[in-house]
Amino acid sequence: MKILLHVCCGPCTVYPLSFLREQGHDPVGFFFNPNIHPFKEFKRRINALDDLARRTGFKVDIVRDYGLKEYLRKVVFHEEKRCGFCYEMRLVETVKHAREIGADGFTTTLLYSKYQNHELICSQAEKLAEEYGIPFVYEDFRKGWQEGIDRSIDMGLYRQPYCGCIYSEQERYDKKMRKK
Repeated sequence: MKILLHVCCGPCTVYPLSFLREQGHDPVGFFFNPNIHPFKEFKRRINALDDLARRTGFKVDIVRDYGLKEYLRKVVFHEEKRCGFCYEMRLVETVKHAREIGADGFTTTLLYSKYQNHELICSQAEKLAEEYGIPFVYEDFRKGWQEGIDRSIDMGLYRQPYCGCIYSEQERYDKKMRKK
């Protein structure tokens, strides 16, 4: 299958990319992440993904426009539900892109992270699959969590210290905000 793989960053792509290839699929990447803040972080993640793509022959379409305004317009006053809004923004663009390129299905590296709401991502993706007529290819990439970390370190890829949004950055560094 030609699978459009939404990617959030280079390191989180390492394991899902190799897994999909090992399963005989032809993954094509799509980077659309308007949540990432600040701008320098956005650029660092794109550079790491470009590096991974060059090293592995991974074709990836990258939306290089910084979309922070659009992201904030969706989540401001809804901060407690921000992840759901963020997943939806990215998955909608992913399924639209999958249709544009004639992909047989789509999935996301968000399913690699132990820190994301796996069930919410899956339910949103299933809904979009039905709405757009493109299958959601489910795989629990978390099983390759440590392998992906180890391989991305071996490759010297930039590894970000937080999810990406302005809120997760504060949660990461503000001792008063850290989740228990």
